[in-house]
Amino acid sequence: MAKKDSNTADAGTDQKEHNLGYNIKHLHPYDKKLIKGFMRGLGKIMILWLISKKRQHGYEIMTQIHAASPVDNKMPSASLIYPVLHKLEKEGLISGTWEHHGKRKVKFYEITEEGKGSLNRMRQIAAHGRKLGATDLWKEFMEDMFFLERGIGD
Repeated sequence: MAKKDSNTADAGTDQKEHNLGYNIKHLHPYDKKLIKGFMRGLGKIMILWLISKKRQHGYEIMTQIHAASPVDNKMPSASLIYPVLHKLEKEGLISGTWEHHGKRKVKFYEITEEGKGSLNRMRQIAAHGRKLGATDLWKEFMEDMFFLERGIGD
């Protein structure tokens, strides 16, 4: 039996680990739950924030989130995005209007004054916490977990 080159074996393991880290299907079941929970928790705020930047339709929002997803191009799915849009609309934070887009009708969403107020209140809460001397724990967490301001992972 031929002896395996240890460098080849290590490179294969490294490549396998690298690939697993980007495909949610191969993650440990609990890791999947954590990632999906994180996406659900911040999803409403992120969608509201995206709509505050410009008027857009659901597929456009989903495409932007998919492009930014660190795990795979199917996170989150339409089954998660559209219920959030409907809930935000029901709560009066966004409004949707149906328009013809080519041969299809597409619903475009825009933020309402109440939605802008909601985002501003979230910003004010964060600013108020800083004034009270809140620690930078959340900032440190986001920087560490998402490589913000350090260029790690580039």
